[in-house]
Amino acid sequence: MPAADVLDEIRSLRAADRPTHGGRLFAYVYDPGVAGLDELAHAAYAESAHVNGLDPTAFPSLLAMENALVAAAARLLGGGPGTSAPDVVGSVTGGGTESLLLAVKTARDARPELAEPRIVVPASGHAAFAKAAHYLRVTLDPVPVDPVTLRPAVADVAAAMRPETVLVVASAPSYAHGVVDPVAGIAALAADAGVRCHVDACFGGWTLPWLRRLGAPVPPFDFAVPGVTSISVDLHKYAYAPKGVSVLLHRDPALRAPQYFAYADWPGYTMVNPVIASTRSGGPIAAAYATLRHLGEDGYLRLAASTRDAVAGLAAAVRVTDGLRLMAEPESTVVCFTADDPELDLFVLVDELTARGWHTQPQLRHADLPASVHLTVTAAVAPRVAEFTPALADAVAAARAAGRVVLPPELLALAEGLTPEALTPELVAGLAEGLGLGGGAGVPDRMAVVNTLLDAAPPAVRERLLAEFVGLLQRPAW
Repeated sequence: MPAADVLDEIRSLRAADRPTHGGRLFAYVYDPGVAGLDELAHAAYAESAHVNGLDPTAFPSLLAMENALVAAAARLLGGGPGTSAPDVVGSVTGGGTESLLLAVKTARDARPELAEPRIVVPASGHAAFAKAAHYLRVTLDPVPVDPVTLRPAVADVAAAMRPETVLVVASAPSYAHGVVDPVAGIAALAADAGVRCHVDACFGGWTLPWLRRLGAPVPPFDFAVPGVTSISVDLHKYAYAPKGVSVLLHRDPALRAPQYFAYADWPGYTMVNPVIASTRSGGPIAAAYATLRHLGEDGYLRLAASTRDAVAGLAAAVRVTDGLRLMAEPESTVVCFTADDPELDLFVLVDELTARGWHTQPQLRHADLPASVHLTVTAAVAPRVAEFTPALADAVAAARAAGRVVLPPELLALAEGLTPEALTPELVAGLAEGLGLGGGAGVPDRMAVVNTLLDAAPPAVRERLLAEFVGLLQRPAW
């Protein structure tokens, strides 16, 4: 195919995607709304797209850029010369999940004498910790969060720790609700027990320091806190670099040492990897480097101020809307709300907002926490806040008029009574067909019925349902 035709084909496929720019998508992507930044990042990406991060001695340009990114993250998060953590080191990874996997792997491998290592993670901790525990055969000990504060109690973290605990986790902030865990108390517990403490700042590590400089009351969470041994921060979130670039920092080189994998007992080259991937494109790293260099401290302060104002405006819109309430007063870049009116169906509301061009993220109920709607707020949202307020009121009115989703009794009984083992591919395919998701139909515009079904199911059933459903979607395009 001619090159122009190939690009036209890609653009046609992209037409079905959510909008990645314009401040109307509140999840998955991070848009600063800075003119010319995309073009710069794309050009930098192209310059290094074919550079291979496998061997830093062959491609020293990539090594230099990675070291610069690590230094920038370390300085922002309380490390480096003149701080209480002068020997901070780090690695650039392909994303937050990889950073968290490596944090768990490093803590596990530092304690080879333990046959059954364990990690203590708040229930609000990112699902990537559960993925890491699953992949690495580490036991996950979840700590409940208070239904009001949405944080774990330090005493509950202490109760969850055992002699086999190799890592204790805190979030800054938690993704779901945007609140910062009691990092100082959790880190002190870990230090007293001689256990590593990882702060997952993938989501907030590049915003909380700037918000603090703007006067926000950000609690201690970084390397200035004694006992914090590692921190993760994603540059493809609020550093506004293209995906996927994250940084995993350790307080000193000795703590990082178990992160490396080296293997020489074969006839090929000796493999030495600081991260999970061996071959890595330099494209994302160069794009992140260009983004950080171009925006600079003044640029990030301006973007943080715009984001702060947008958060305040969206939270105000929720407060004045009857039937809605904030799950927590915003502390970072998240606005999360739920419904306190039994006649208002949150999942229908999400559909109504989507129909009006506002793409939010529904979150299902968990333990004592109700279903909620999550808004990840970026700088590009600021010019849209005035439009969102009436759109939210209009969507709420439409959701009330539509009424709640009522599942057929037999379908509700199926969701509540099934075990994961009973969910065969054939059963899920039939269920998807009945919900309008099968037969190549793709994902429907309105998802309230699907979300209501998932909300009614226990978490283990949700997991199996979604895994089987995604398996139906991911088929060869013959």
